[in-house]
Amino acid sequence: MNVNVKLLKAICEAPGAPGFEQPVRSLIIDEIKDYVDEYSIDNMGNLIAIKKGVANPENKKVMVAAHMDEIGFLVSHIDDLGFVRFQTLGGFDPKTLTAQRVIIHGKEDVIGVMGSKPIHVMKPEERNKPSKIDEYFIDCGMTKEELGKLVEIGNPITRERELIEMGQCVNCKSIDNRVSVYILIEALKQIQNPAYDFYGVFTVQEEVGIRGANVAAHTLNPDYGIALDTTIAYDLPGAQAHERVTELGKGTAIKIMDAMTICDSRMVKFLKDTAAKHDIMWQPEILAAGGTDTAGVQRMGKNGAIAGAISIPTRHLHQVIEMAHQADIAASIELLISALEEIDQASWTY
Repeated sequence: MNVNVKLLKAICEAPGAPGFEQPVRSLIIDEIKDYVDEYSIDNMGNLIAIKKGVANPENKKVMVAAHMDEIGFLVSHIDDLGFVRFQTLGGFDPKTLTAQRVIIHGKEDVIGVMGSKPIHVMKPEERNKPSKIDEYFIDCGMTKEELGKLVEIGNPITRERELIEMGQCVNCKSIDNRVSVYILIEALKQIQNPAYDFYGVFTVQEEVGIRGANVAAHTLNPDYGIALDTTIAYDLPGAQAHERVTELGKGTAIKIMDAMTICDSRMVKFLKDTAAKHDIMWQPEILAAGGTDTAGVQRMGKNGAIAGAISIPTRHLHQVIEMAHQADIAASIELLISALEEIDQASWTY
């Protein structure tokens, strides 16, 4: 299975900070509207697409969640010289921000650059310490009066990076979690015979606390749940074998646990068995820190859900750029579609 890099590029480059997902949501709707039985947007902004099961007398529901928001910023202050201060939306590694371009989405898009104290005027003890988030500002090259015509307090800010191919990998801002948005779009397009009603949910505000997934799961009350999200690929110089979590090019990852969720052992087994049956390359994922929409899908419905997650190994998470391997992306699509078509064949008893 080949990855549609052109589509993935468009999805990754579209802006969509938490609470400001409209641009990427519109793109998704254009891609899926002719392939689903119906779709709607809830009060939170979650996009819920439905493909009916081929034979579903018990009205079983499977919720597949992929968050469409990306880590970003919010304009919090413009000083007298026109420099912008900001509030983070999601977690950032501060050392990666220096001299990086961003886009302020105001009345018009405005390019800015992340600035901090120049190394030439730092004291010796300051040079060995990375800048803190609150020491950064955004320089748009404008006076306060010029900038004020285009930007106001509360405007969202996203990173300015295009998607490129590097070997067999893709490299861009917002691979977390636009790669999963792409995977869910492809599943909605390609699946022919979902066993049960398939709710593909593109969630909002995951990066600030899985807020959209909580609301969607509460509304839908799914019987089964699969979250799609990136996970750490710490296959880098200096990493010991037990620290790697996952590795690029070794297949899709089946989540066992993270800091917010212990995946249902029945779902873990089902995903492993499905991967084995279809010769899909996979690797286990145990993530000691962090969480995903899996937590909301599993716990926020009235009855809870038999839930797990398909994770995409990704390097350089929550930095200015992120990287994933095309083979792992393709394997994730194949596993998701196979699981949705065969979920009625599994034993779900303890």
